[in-house]
This record gives sequence, structure tokens and C-alpha cells, in this order.
Amino acid sequence: MMSVQSIARKTIDQRIAGNNVWLGYSVDGAEIPANNSAFNFQVLASEEAVGQAMFDELIAYSKEKSGDIIILLLGGRGAQAMYKIISRLAQTDEIDALLGRLHVFTQDALAPMRMNNGLSFVRDFERLLGDEFFAKIKSFTPMNTETGDLEGELVKYLEKLEALGGIDIFFLGFGPEAEAASHLCYIKPNSGARFNDIAGIIPISPTILEHHISKFKVGGSNISAEDEAECRRATSILTLGPAAILGAKKIVQSIVDASTAPGKIPSFKRFLETELATEKTELAKQCDENPGLWIRLHNNVSSFVLPDVLSVPSAVADGLD
Repeated sequence: MMSVQSIARKTIDQRIAGNNVWLGYSVDGAEIPANNSAFNFQVLASEEAVGQAMFDELIAYSKEKSGDIIILLLGGRGAQAMYKIISRLAQTDEIDALLGRLHVFTQDALAPMRMNNGLSFVRDFERLLGDEFFAKIKSFTPMNTETGDLEGELVKYLEKLEALGGIDIFFLGFGPEAEAASHLCYIKPNSGARFNDIAGIIPISPTILEHHISKFKVGGSNISAEDEAECRRATSILTLGPAAILGAKKIVQSIVDASTAPGKIPSFKRFLETELATEKTELAKQCDENPGLWIRLHNNVSSFVLPDVLSVPSAVADGLD
């Protein structure tokens, strides 16, 4: 393990786990948090209702906290309904005061890839949120994928995030994996992520690559053949890690696309039914094998899902939250 940078008086170390590079804080004596309570989620009738609920969480948080707010945008389908609401309001002055307080960050990326590639989250956010949004927010910081020094640029990103005070609201989705496992951000199963890893650079996999491209196409992104060819040449994934998830003050999760990503149905079932270990080493092993479980260790989560992820009729699902 080698120290690569200090972030706001914290030491960040580089750790190699197989083919994965993890950047983590050195925290003496720290232990993985434990949370054995049931995971609470709310089943809503439509994607529009989920988007409104996510937006309401942002508004509520903004009323509780004064000053700037640091948020992590969710790519793909999960937050598109919320972005439609924000984009519409950004064209008026109704939420100008809120927008002027926002420092906005992305949470993952495929690399190397041009920042203006139609399959980059940056272009998708520009399309969904609109020019008015980006003109009114305080700052926008994506992960830089158009560089020969991915690790160095990732550290700069982390420096800015830490200097601003850390994550207020982390908007998260839920990705399916083989054997009904799941991922958050792009933390892959068995990638060696530990609870104090703030970010990582991991090899691309066919599963994630296909999931990424398909969810962008379903979401309506304008993708050229050149964009897709370049995306398919990407070799790495930049992702925030468990420490970023666990360190966020609030998590807002959405799962809205099981109809187009049916692998989420068994993955969510396993996620809910897994009994978390009380022994720290075993708990860490569970989370590495099934990274979706990291969210269950956080004590301030609002999770909104559509009935199709439960694969039962809506009327029954309403009683399961």
C-alpha cells in the first residue's frame, strides 16, 4: 500500500486488489459499521411519482440545512423523472435560490473516453437537466475521463469533494449482477472494495458495458456509431466507493427500470433477504460479494421503487414497504 495524496488533512492510500485500484482513507482503528435492521423502501405507482419523491427529498434537505449543498447525480434511467422536474423549474425562477446553493458531482464513469461522448454521463446530464440548470448551479464537477492520468484526476476530484465538506445527498440506483448480486455506483462484486475505500478504478466487464449502453439507449440518449465504438474500447470504470456511500449525510435511491433490466428482480430479492453478518470480517465479505448491500449499512436512506422490481401486483407490493 502506498500513500498517494493528502486530502484536507486526511491521508489517502492506493491499494491494489487483483486488477482493481482502490483509493482509501487511512483511518486508524476504524471498523465497518453494522446495521441489522430491515431495509425500508417505499413502493410508488409510477416513475413520475418516484421522480417527484426524489425531488421532494432534495427540497426537504435544503430546508433543513443552510448554505451550500453537495449532491451526487445518478446516471442512466433512475433519476430521469426527477431531472425533468428540475429542468422544467430551472427554466423559471422558482428554484433559483436552491440551484444557486448546489455543488453537483458525478459518481462514476467509463474511461478513457471523450467527455463529449454521447455515452458519457456528462452529455446525458446536459441533455436531461438543460442549459439553464448548469448556468444557475454553483459548480459542476464530473470525473475526468479524457486524460492520460486517470488516478491523478480522480484524486483531484476527491480533493474538491472533500474541501466542500463531503456529500450531502447521494442519489443512488441499483444495478443487477450475475448470481442475483448487485452493484451500487460501479462497485463490482469481488472487486475487493473495503468500507474505507472512497473511490476506485476497476477493469471494465462485459456485463457492466452492456448494461451501461443499453440503459442509455432506453433512456433516449443521442448515440452515434462512433460514440458506441469508443465506449466499447473503454478499459476502466471510475467509481466512488463504499466510504463515499457510507459517508454521505443522506442517500436517496430509486429503482424504476426492472421492466427493461429484469435482472434487478432477483437481485433486489436477494438484497432484501440477505441476513447481514454480525462478525465484521464476514460482513465485509458479504458486501464484497454483493456490493448492493453497502446501502443497508447507512442509517439515513430513502428508497423508492416501482412494483415491477418486486415482481408482484401493485396492490400487494404496497403492503411490503
